[in-house]
Amino acid sequence: MSEQAEISSPKEAADNALVLAFGRLQGAANRLEYILGRALERECGISHLMFEVLLILGRAGEPGLSMRAIAQEQVLTTGGVTRLVDRMEAAGLVARTEDPGDRRGRLVRLTPLGEETTVRASRLHVENIRRYFLAPLPPEDRERFAENLRVLSHSARDELPRLP
Repeated sequence: MSEQAEISSPKEAADNALVLAFGRLQGAANRLEYILGRALERECGISHLMFEVLLILGRAGEPGLSMRAIAQEQVLTTGGVTRLVDRMEAAGLVARTEDPGDRRGRLVRLTPLGEETTVRASRLHVENIRRYFLAPLPPEDRERFAENLRVLSHSARDELPRLP
């Protein structure tokens, strides 16, 4: 990709190779999230964001995670996580428990239904990732592409401010 040293018109801005490449990445991510998210909603009754929280809690294991930890992982406000967890708790996917390390704190953990939903949704999600994310790519490029995405994700994560 050639970089233009100077952009002096809207046409040059729109045709800039780096702007185009990032736009394609963002467009692909948005479209894939829509396609895969709709499948999760249709087949499992959960949003993509709920699925992400189920995965975060599944990774954490017992005794669970604080709202702040979930917010940091999801790049959400604690208020946004509270509303999301409220909906997930009402659906029976998660439960709040006392934090053994902080008498005032509460932890969020998966319920048995949450564990079952995580597994079922993950199986569907993996099938759809193979179909919509991997299948269009040449097989010899897939591993390197996934590694490049990991590097980009970690680099961007490291630039984000940490919640107090």
